[in-house]
Amino acid sequence: MHLLNLGILAHVDAGKTSLTERLLHSAGVIDEIGSVDAGNTRTDSLALERQRGITIKSAVVSFALDDVRVNLIDTPGHPDFIAEVERVLGVLDGAVLVVSAVEGVQPQTRVLMRTLQRLRIPTLVFVNKIDRRGARYDAVLRAVAERLTAAVVPMGTTDALGTRAARFVPGLAPSALDVLADHDDDLLAAYVEDTVAPDDLRGALAAQTRQALVHPVYFGSAVTGAGVEALIDGIKELLPGADGDPEGPVCGTVFKVERGAAGEKVAYARMFSGTLRTRDRIPFGAAGDARVEGRVTAISVFDQGTDIRDDLVAAGRIAKLWGLADVRIGDAIGEPRKAYGHFFAPPTLETIVDPADGTDRRALHRALTRLAEQDPLIDLRHDEVRQETFVSLYGEVQKEVIQATLADDFGLDVTFRETTPLCVERPVGSGAAVEFNKKDGNPFLATVGLRVDPAPVGSGVEFRLEVELGSMPYAFFKAVEDTVRETLGQGLRGWQIPDCTVTMTHSGYSPRQSHAHQGFDKSMSSTGYDFRGLTPLVLIEALRRAGTRVHEPMHRFRVEAPTDTLAALLPVLARLRAVPQTTRTRGDSCSLEGSVPAAHVHELEQHLPGLTRGEGELESAFDHYAPAARGAEPERRRTDMNPLSRKEYLLNLTRRVGG
Repeated sequence: MHLLNLGILAHVDAGKTSLTERLLHSAGVIDEIGSVDAGNTRTDSLALERQRGITIKSAVVSFALDDVRVNLIDTPGHPDFIAEVERVLGVLDGAVLVVSAVEGVQPQTRVLMRTLQRLRIPTLVFVNKIDRRGARYDAVLRAVAERLTAAVVPMGTTDALGTRAARFVPGLAPSALDVLADHDDDLLAAYVEDTVAPDDLRGALAAQTRQALVHPVYFGSAVTGAGVEALIDGIKELLPGADGDPEGPVCGTVFKVERGAAGEKVAYARMFSGTLRTRDRIPFGAAGDARVEGRVTAISVFDQGTDIRDDLVAAGRIAKLWGLADVRIGDAIGEPRKAYGHFFAPPTLETIVDPADGTDRRALHRALTRLAEQDPLIDLRHDEVRQETFVSLYGEVQKEVIQATLADDFGLDVTFRETTPLCVERPVGSGAAVEFNKKDGNPFLATVGLRVDPAPVGSGVEFRLEVELGSMPYAFFKAVEDTVRETLGQGLRGWQIPDCTVTMTHSGYSPRQSHAHQGFDKSMSSTGYDFRGLTPLVLIEALRRAGTRVHEPMHRFRVEAPTDTLAALLPVLARLRAVPQTTRTRGDSCSLEGSVPAAHVHELEQHLPGLTRGEGELESAFDHYAPAARGAEPERRRTDMNPLSRKEYLLNLTRRVGG
């Protein structure tokens, strides 16, 4: 029996969870198919998921299809929870992308397919809801080919489309040979000579699907079961099994972290190599970070619809691991496999959490920290002076879910302030500053000189030295570098500075001082505190001299709408500062593509139905940062000790040290 780690992905409401239920029923794991509307599905186990009828957290369930053991991962469809999908993609062997036969290809479908193709994950397409009124075959197949991928292979036709009796009739269409021959010279030669055998065609289909060169398309209904058996055959025959050597070095990736009944961390990990056993001590951590060791105290593996305790987990399988108290999402277990990358853009919105009267602020902070453990892209910033916590978001639905989770799981009543875009700052030019030990009112026993230079977008922060590494203890250089990176989290206007080069141009310290028959005199000797305290003042002054410009997040957008609504749509786009760059008209419909500030995407979503008689469709995703309008550059409230004001900074630092 070979293993297959399979992801089910879709735009929200395409029927992804219903298909999961049907697959579990077909495999004999459940006796009765659950309903999203009734809130009794197997994978949507959270109370909030059952209430809202949407998937919020990924869930793993295992079942057998003849000689294939499938670990199926049901993922959220709503774009606000794209981070949950991101964590799953790196552990998949194959995927099923669900498309609605009624709504067709939707915005999130395109985002997902682009990512699946970029990662070369073998993918089957299942067009669901053929039993619904308005279901289409030719139009949806054409949309899949035009908007998702041209390399589609229809695996059959439909009968009685749009009725309860709708069924899927398996059989490769003649066009399959054209698609497959594009990627196989031998098949192309046989095609020209008219000597292609059915087995050759099926073999080429399996080989090219496993290489993610082509994508078989099935039609069916998760509700009635039509087409599901054909899809199951495709899963068994066309998708590759999990590889990995159980005798090799232990190597795995953590893609989900949750808390157990006793509050302990439980890590979901895909094993790529080796065998991990209970009581093993194992290193873990993010690539490039300092790694820690932990002892695995318990293991659960997935089998026949549930997870069961086991003494070990071998390569290819997914398991729940206990005992790794400091584990985080994206950590490598054992031998690092590769750096954990982000496939989707980070959140571009932020809000402030307002606790209701009587709400324990410490309990709120603990609860938000736990939520951030489960979703690292929920970045938390805490303002100690005003006792406020900032949370980054993908959208308004995510805000509502966080609010409900805090109420249901932690008993905390909160509201949120208005959502604002997350901007960044970029240096305009170069700037340098220096403060010398014991001169010009420098209260720290340290000399620090820094120069800030612009750097290309996406290059990150680079710290360089123009002083001799041996000119002072290494710990002091490390204190400066760490403080530089921390300080760049809030630039002159409070926004993060993600890309720049910072060069240390001056250094100096007071050596250890001691008196006869006495110990070390801290008051006369430099410590790490001096360098950590002085660095923000020097860096902010260098930034002042360089100057910075605020850049706001911009989304690329695509609007599909009836052509006769264009006159009403364009003025609203202009008011929202959306800039259409291309306009295409095809019959009665038109397509506009361009850029729009992230701050106005939600408003555009709200206006679009009314402007387009409910027929408009919006697809948007973060694309880049663009300079904010001069004179209207937004500022972000600071949560540090405010090195912009020397007097306030030193006072805050004294209070913190004194406290």
